[in-house]
Amino acid sequence: MSGLVAPATRRRMQVSEESVPALARGTKLRLDETRQRWVLLVPERVMAPDEIAVEVLKLCDGQRSVTLITDHLAGIYNAPREEIAGDIIAMLQDLADSGFLVEAAKP
Repeated sequence: MSGLVAPATRRRMQVSEESVPALARGTKLRLDETRQRWVLLVPERVMAPDEIAVEVLKLCDGQRSVTLITDHLAGIYNAPREEIAGDIIAMLQDLADSGFLVEAAKP
């Protein structure tokens, strides 16, 4: 099959505490003024994350690592860091698997 190139496969992010997550192109976190609720706008869909998920997503700015996000939220909610880390990584991995979250580009 010379001359043919296999299509590129989309590489999904593997979320860890070292990851620096950012919303993928075309994915936006917005406050829906009409409903007074945060929504995650993704291609051809609107998702309504819960309050804690919104707090996590606001911190996915492509600058903070999952470690920094976890430390920040553990302090705010006065909760066990290990438990929060597991919940955050699971949530972010679901979003990454769906293509809505990517690893931020290295400077």
